[in-house]
Amino acid sequence: MPEHRARKHHQDRVAETLRLEIGSMIEGELTDSRIGFCYVTEVLIGPGGKSARVYVAMDSAVEDVVKAEADTIAGLEAAKGFIRYELKERMGVRHVPELSFLADRSGRFQARIVELMDRTRKRQKKQAELPASPGTEPPVGPATPVPGE
Repeated sequence: MPEHRARKHHQDRVAETLRLEIGSMIEGELTDSRIGFCYVTEVLIGPGGKSARVYVAMDSAVEDVVKAEADTIAGLEAAKGFIRYELKERMGVRHVPELSFLADRSGRFQARIVELMDRTRKRQKKQAELPASPGTEPPVGPATPVPGE
């Protein structure tokens, strides 16, 4: 089956335009109080171009991130019709994909992984710095024959 590079390039351009336009709407035009400080991280368009998933990440300074995510997604879902109308007007296209908003938690997962790795490194460093107890010897690898013995 031939590779459709032009179609993929077009979908990538449309996805990037959607990301920028929706991001600018979130920053200044949407006045719903449920929508917190957030930004669009990625837009994935379905194979037929009829649907798009919009991933939104919350600011990490919020004390209850889970509740803020749920409120923001609910606010964006409520404003979906306005967002699609504005996208149609701004982009000048006949069809705007059906939008679904999802919370992007990858930044929080990445921060947690880094935290756990740092903890492990500190623990390994402490173990390496501890002096060996007098009655035990450190484990030795396989003995290599010494020439001349």
